[in-house]
Amino acid sequence: MCPYPASDFRSLAGRWPGIVMAFRPARARTVRMRCGIRMSRTATQSSVNDEERRALIFELRVRLWGVFTSGAMATFEENAPVLENSRDVAAQPLADHRIERIEVTHHALPLDPPFRAAWDSRPQPIVPVSIVRIVSHRGAVGIGTGTALEGIEHYLDLLVGHDPLDVARHYEVLSNIDFHGCRPWPLDIALWDLAGKIRGEPVWRLLGGNSGRVRCYASTGMLRDRSALADTAAELVDRGFPAIKLRFHRADWRDDIRALESVRDAVGGSVELLVDCDQGWRMPWDTTPPWTYHQAVVVARELAELGVYWMEEPLHRGNCKGMAALRNAVGLRIAAGEMTREEYALNDLLDWQSVDVLQPNATLTCGITGLASIAARAARAEVAFTPHTWGNGIGLLANAHLFAGCGGGPWLE
Repeated sequence: MCPYPASDFRSLAGRWPGIVMAFRPARARTVRMRCGIRMSRTATQSSVNDEERRALIFELRVRLWGVFTSGAMATFEENAPVLENSRDVAAQPLADHRIERIEVTHHALPLDPPFRAAWDSRPQPIVPVSIVRIVSHRGAVGIGTGTALEGIEHYLDLLVGHDPLDVARHYEVLSNIDFHGCRPWPLDIALWDLAGKIRGEPVWRLLGGNSGRVRCYASTGMLRDRSALADTAAELVDRGFPAIKLRFHRADWRDDIRALESVRDAVGGSVELLVDCDQGWRMPWDTTPPWTYHQAVVVARELAELGVYWMEEPLHRGNCKGMAALRNAVGLRIAAGEMTREEYALNDLLDWQSVDVLQPNATLTCGITGLASIAARAARAEVAFTPHTWGNGIGLLANAHLFAGCGGGPWLE
């Protein structure tokens, strides 16, 4: 299972007080669901063009900048002017905070025993983590995290000296870095954390959310034997999780089905079961090809018989046409997008009507800024937006804020 279970929000809040700010939900099994999207079989075909995307980012920018002209931040500016409209807000330069410096530290967190992930033939003895701290000249600090940010130091000067709330400008810079270098989105998470501290509000509220409470599902990550897997599932049910995700990645998919049957026998119909087929991507040393469309159809029919709620990554992440055909052929919810790298690739999944559940991760793709606009488009297409999470507590909480602010799925991973 994930080394930071979704039910441990309270312990994470104590460990990372910066990112959680005012986000203090109850334990996963008792919180109520915020679900604004039906799990429909239909989707709209309208793409987000550049003008629409800019408008969505503009709305986020206005929400951030507007707090300084509304009187809400009197502790910083007692005589802050009240502007007549949001476009005036966006047009005004803001001098309250400037990015003074950015600190990036790299860490290797030991795992004892090594983690044997379903998708990796090599045991993982460490977890590489980079932590980002963006410091304003007034001393406020925003924190973000992600996997190892190799070479990010070469780009930090592109943000230093700028207004931390200029989210549109920073998103373009980070998108360019994503093309030329590493995935820089922990910087976007740190900028939003900083914005929440400047504003005195949790990020989910800045994003327009109505509640900081979300429901979570338990995500397993190892290929245990059938008996051990059934025992784990029963324990997770006892802990109150409404849904459990299992991994498929055995040499023979029929063995995966047998393991799933054991879990269904153990938990009955008391919880929803989700299946991650792990066909969307491979580790560098894994040359096994992903399933063909015909293989995926056979497996999907078996999953449907067992009442599986969604089938995740049944084909290569770029096979939008195949996933769309699979949805229509079997009638099972399809989920994808956890490792999709670019905004346009996520839009392709929506354009092709490939998915019922969209699962990007703000630490890996587009940050909170970009995924907020993707979530808005998913809502219009009646596609559930349920961020993928895996790793440390800061990343989990960043995606929790995103989910609470603009998600529309039944649960957070």
